[in-house]
Amino acid sequence: MENQSTSRRDFIKTGGKAGLAAGLSLTVLQTIAKENKSFFKPGKSDTPFSQQPLPYAYGALEPSIDAMTMEIHYTKHAAAYAKNLAEACAAENVNTQSARLEDVLMNISKYSGKMRNNGGGHYNHELFWKSMAAPNSTVLQGELKTAIEQNFNSVDAFKTQFADAGKGRFGSGWAWLVMANDKKLVIGSTPNQDNPLMDISDLKGFPVLGLDVWEHAYYLKYQNKRPDYIAAWWNVVNWDFISQRFESI
Repeated sequence: MENQSTSRRDFIKTGGKAGLAAGLSLTVLQTIAKENKSFFKPGKSDTPFSQQPLPYAYGALEPSIDAMTMEIHYTKHAAAYAKNLAEACAAENVNTQSARLEDVLMNISKYSGKMRNNGGGHYNHELFWKSMAAPNSTVLQGELKTAIEQNFNSVDAFKTQFADAGKGRFGSGWAWLVMANDKKLVIGSTPNQDNPLMDISDLKGFPVLGLDVWEHAYYLKYQNKRPDYIAAWWNVVNWDFISQRFESI
């Protein structure tokens, strides 16, 4: 891995086209996490083990995401992941006052299926909520836009490839924009509540942006039309947060 003092400009200049496979090693992730406490969550130390308040009203993302779906998604599905994660931590001697959720996920093969499913589910959703904002209230710009254009040729090409990852995920899962080992941005997907931090994941790296494509995220409004949900979701991406997250790496 290049020295961490390498400038963002150097990365953007040297960034190339990305494939679908990612390879950010566990050692690299752990090293960066220790050196840069904002690596996983800009402005904060780590992702908390408990569910955090939703940063907007249930209806704030309409019409892309309806209020009822958001309320059920947050208060039922995501709340259950947080509750079950707490139970798994208690059973498996994870001290939530001193441990880091990211470290647990990066070593998830050492834990139970309950920890994997609910730790991933909680982390993914905490990122997901913050990755959205009122429709068309933020704009993709700056270093992130430049990096996307370097890696995918254009923003439109990036959106198409990302949408295809979400549409192509069989069953439930997530689509991801990931920073890989060679500092390229890559796109891929994971099943269920897995994510690219996990040592068992085929897609490895720092999750810059994630999209929930479980049916509970869209079924009330879009029924079986996942592509329509994904197309509408672009209107509520919080590019300000995603850019800050990207620039923190």
